[in-house]
Amino acid sequence: MLYSMETPSKNILVTGSSRGIGQAIKAELERAGHNVIGHGTKSAPNQIGMDLSDYQSAPDLWEAALKKLGGRIDVIINNAGIFAENPIERGDAEWLAAWDETMSVNLTSCAQLCRHAVQHFQEKGHAGRIINIASRAAYRGDSPHHWHYAASKGGMVAMTKTIARAYAGDAIYAFAICPGFTMTGMADDYLESRGGEKLLADIPLGRVARPEEIAAMVKFCAIDAPPSMTGAVLDANGASYVR
Repeated sequence: MLYSMETPSKNILVTGSSRGIGQAIKAELERAGHNVIGHGTKSAPNQIGMDLSDYQSAPDLWEAALKKLGGRIDVIINNAGIFAENPIERGDAEWLAAWDETMSVNLTSCAQLCRHAVQHFQEKGHAGRIINIASRAAYRGDSPHHWHYAASKGGMVAMTKTIARAYAGDAIYAFAICPGFTMTGMADDYLESRGGEKLLADIPLGRVARPEEIAAMVKFCAIDAPPSMTGAVLDANGASYVR
């Protein structure tokens, strides 16, 4: 059964909400009347500042968000991520450090927050939803300089499916969304570095996705998607990679 317009407002945590997709997600959910706490590298009104490359930050972020939301979180949206080149020509130590940083931010912190969310939902005995923002790279792969990014996003998808299968009986539902290129600062820099128009020619839609489009998909999964959809992985890549 879909949620109706009378559904009470949800308490929601969105990571990586200071710009781009995360900012659009936070705005979309706030417009719908939900109580949203954001996250970024710096603190701001309704935004908790945490560096998710530090393993202790994810538990601290969860506790801080829980406090701000009155001890209850209904939905967590893991959007925080980094996308930095890591050429294989680098020295071993430098290459591994870049790999570890991307895994820490993109995958490990996401796993930590998912774990806290599942335990919270179980402890409180109420339904909960987890939405993980992965990437087309989880399936298609990425450039030779981005092994780590593709691997981190593939891990997010596998983890989301595992959570969905493990906890559906507890009314804990998990979804992954896999955008292709999206009109954000991070993607703009990459598009320019990889030839811009040439990459756009590989997208049948003729343009990259807009943050608002991804936000609409997230809102649906967070609020309206029927429970039977749990475990779904939704693509948003302009048909540039069709599974």
